[in-house]
Amino acid sequence: MGNYFQTVVDLDATHADAGTLADGALDWLVREGIVRAELTDCVLGAPSGHPPGPSWAKAVGEEGWEPDGGLRIETGRTVFTCGQGDPMFAVCPHCSGRTDFYTDRLEEIEGAWDVFGEAIEDWSDMGSATVDCPRCRRPADLTAWTWSDDYFAFGYLGFEFWGWPEFSPGFLDGLARALGGHRTVVVGGKL
Repeated sequence: MGNYFQTVVDLDATHADAGTLADGALDWLVREGIVRAELTDCVLGAPSGHPPGPSWAKAVGEEGWEPDGGLRIETGRTVFTCGQGDPMFAVCPHCSGRTDFYTDRLEEIEGAWDVFGEAIEDWSDMGSATVDCPRCRRPADLTAWTWSDDYFAFGYLGFEFWGWPEFSPGFLDGLARALGGHRTVVVGGKL
């Protein structure tokens, strides 16, 4: 048992424009009938969120189940994660070299995570961090690394949907357009 979520993270939002972008995207979501404007007790870990709207099905690929939770909008510097478990590896944006954190037998590789963990703390505290790739030795912005199962995303704006079926590509494209054409990524998981 658990609570599933999907977070659409705006990778291009800045601290300065996150609030304005959030308002514009929420207006689009409400106009489309995907969520309601009012706030209710419908999200885990927050006092309130926006419940599903009458046209919520326009956002999902399959109507396998009706959403049992709502939308919480997160603004501010945030490390978005999948919730449970750990990432298995990270991929360098320069050389596409893979840094594994676990062996094939799921044993932790000693020290492999350390520089990434420190960089995540630095980014969370200061908004910037780099990691020197263990393979090519080039420094790379932490936010440019890719993660197994899209485990992490780093940003200033996220749309966290609780208990919704998987989103359709058309919905994700529409939300990106509502965000001014910004790049987005979906981080999904379970708590």
